[in-house]
Amino acid sequence: MTATDRSLELITTAAQAAADKLAHDVIAYDVSDVLSITDAFLLASAPNDRQVKAIVDEIEERLQKELGAKPVRREGDRESRWILLDYVDIVVHVQHSEERVFYALERLWKDCPELELPADAKATRGKAEEHAKAQAAEADQEPDGEW
Repeated sequence: MTATDRSLELITTAAQAAADKLAHDVIAYDVSDVLSITDAFLLASAPNDRQVKAIVDEIEERLQKELGAKPVRREGDRESRWILLDYVDIVVHVQHSEERVFYALERLWKDCPELELPADAKATRGKAEEHAKAQAAEADQEPDGEW
């Protein structure tokens, strides 16, 4: 069994929305062969809670406006560290970068086929690592606080 055309349409739109809001490391997996509850997972991350929420809001708005899709469930809003949007056909996970590293969902689904995403979404690969390196370099260059 493979992901339905509707699932692929939802994934593509959600991935583009995430990329437009500067999500990091957007990737999607066809999980239809191993899960009976959904066809595909979309994973994305961001370096802070505010951006996680902005990405989720954009995905939700675009799927509603362009495809008439509303999530049946939205979880994780309170802390905005990991927000899950369940559209039945697909499940969207937007995580704070630290949660993404800790939970490593890619490791769980690595045996599932990766879905083709728009070029903008593919271009987000490696952004979390770039951001972490830039943050570390910035921290190294800050004065030590002595006057």
